[in-house]
Amino acid sequence: MYLDQDNAPNINQLTAFRRDLHMHPELKYEENRTADKIAAYLTALGIPMVRGLGTTGIVASIYGQGRDAANPGPAIGIRADMDALPVQETNQFGHISQYPGRMHACGHDGHTTMVMGAAELLAGRRDFDGTVHLIFQPGEEGGAGARAMMQDGLFTQFPCQAVFALHNWPALPQGQMGVRVGPIMAAALRFEIVVRGRGGHAALPHTTVDPIPVACSIVGQLQTLVSRGTDPLDAAVLTVGKIESGTVENIIPDEARIYGTCRNLTLASQQFLIDGLHRVSGHIAEAHFASAEVIIKPGYPNTTNHRKEALFMGEVMREMVGNTNAHTDVLPAMTAEDFGFMLEEVPGAYGWIGNGSDGQPGVGLHNPGYDFNDNNIALGAKFWDRLARRWFATQAQR
Repeated sequence: MYLDQDNAPNINQLTAFRRDLHMHPELKYEENRTADKIAAYLTALGIPMVRGLGTTGIVASIYGQGRDAANPGPAIGIRADMDALPVQETNQFGHISQYPGRMHACGHDGHTTMVMGAAELLAGRRDFDGTVHLIFQPGEEGGAGARAMMQDGLFTQFPCQAVFALHNWPALPQGQMGVRVGPIMAAALRFEIVVRGRGGHAALPHTTVDPIPVACSIVGQLQTLVSRGTDPLDAAVLTVGKIESGTVENIIPDEARIYGTCRNLTLASQQFLIDGLHRVSGHIAEAHFASAEVIIKPGYPNTTNHRKEALFMGEVMREMVGNTNAHTDVLPAMTAEDFGFMLEEVPGAYGWIGNGSDGQPGVGLHNPGYDFNDNNIALGAKFWDRLARRWFATQAQR
């Protein structure tokens, strides 16, 4: 049920563009070739832009009829992320990554291409009253590129009354879309716990304070913070992903290091886990005559959709794919997304576009066998075009 079938971007050209990006993935803050390709495409469409926000970011402005930089009128932002991941691709198709150890395993090549398609549609028919700022963001994968662009003046140079983003979602079949009011992605932080003991010979453990069993006890007890300390209806995750200690078999080391991550949908549960990391680690270490230092490494905030904008996004989804295929109360995910920084400053919403195939879920994000579903290029471009025009029409009715 895709409306406006006659209003379509150049799909062949956009598909080639997307696959070229897939073949040439660039990691966070290294998206120079990607930015050049985007800029060349926008220039051919006659769309002005500013480059260099957040290092490699681009903001392209499409002015409606009678609007310009001096008189932009109401404005919205549509964001696409550009960066790839340090993953070795295992696909065998013709547009496989040409760069060893790097690939677009999260679909940012597709996000960018959908917004490029929207640029074609919006620039080709400017019968709307306002300005659309297309935000091409670097460094989403752990680089907080959204925050970097904001620190460089994103919303002061390009004020927006609302900001929107889409992420492809393999759990949804292609042709379906989803959004929700409130948190749709979790807040994320990383932690490191340094357990310090006293090293010595492995044959003389009584003369040492072995940090390894202390670290193991800490890891075991940290699991109870979620299972016995948080409300089961308030989702939270605490995962230890790495432990380091020692050099050889017959030496007890001086210290052990524990690395992990916490994911939460509320600030209260996040603070509970932070306090618990300090409390559990400190007391267990003290009980074994050792010490523990907890280092918190702040990450991304919750991606929390604003009510009015999320409901509006859901309405546009229903218009595009029909009531059956538009899910307006999806369950939140415990993955994190730096679009949350933008939503802390500007009202907006973040939604999902299904990336499955043949009516089934697709390969998961960050998987070496992942690829963006090119059938989403037209749907995503038309969705953004319709959302922008509907938003301006809604403003005019007030």
